[in-house]
Amino acid sequence: MAGPGQSLSPTVLQDNGRRQKQHLGLRFDSLYSILEERKKELLQSIAREQEAKVQRVRGLIRQYGDHLEASSKLVESAIQAMEEPQMAVYLQHSKELLKKITDMSKVSMSSRPEPGYENMDHFSINVDYVAEMLRTIEFQTEQLGEDEADGPGDGSEAAADEDRLDSLEAPEATEDVGPRQKPASSPHGQH
Repeated sequence: MAGPGQSLSPTVLQDNGRRQKQHLGLRFDSLYSILEERKKELLQSIAREQEAKVQRVRGLIRQYGDHLEASSKLVESAIQAMEEPQMAVYLQHSKELLKKITDMSKVSMSSRPEPGYENMDHFSINVDYVAEMLRTIEFQTEQLGEDEADGPGDGSEAAADEDRLDSLEAPEATEDVGPRQKPASSPHGQH
């Protein structure tokens, strides 16, 4: 809209249109940036848990492997002891062998992951409400007041937009985020 002292001309209209397009582009770029940053944070959460789980499983595999190797050596020792032709030597080795077998049987291998440990489905989010809100973005149709007529960047509109954007930020993604309620009277028509 031509201000005081400006005449209505195609140049003024083109300048105003270009300015509004640029402002709109910046607003969408800001949304893209927020989405990319949030995506990065959520992907990092998944990667951290994935790495922790992989390390735990590798540790258990190492532990089970060591236990299996020790058990195999013990079985070999038992077989060799049974082949001993002298009874006195056999009895002497068998006491030691029984103690080792008893000790080995007391080693607990119960520290295994719970069923479903490999499942990462708890890292799901519901963005349906945000997608719907984005699909319904419209230009403001109400008349701008004198304070808002100065143009984009006077601060009050930006602060209101920031409040709206803050309310849209997804919660931490360490657990399933169920459907969220849309605000009762959310003005989707504002940018």
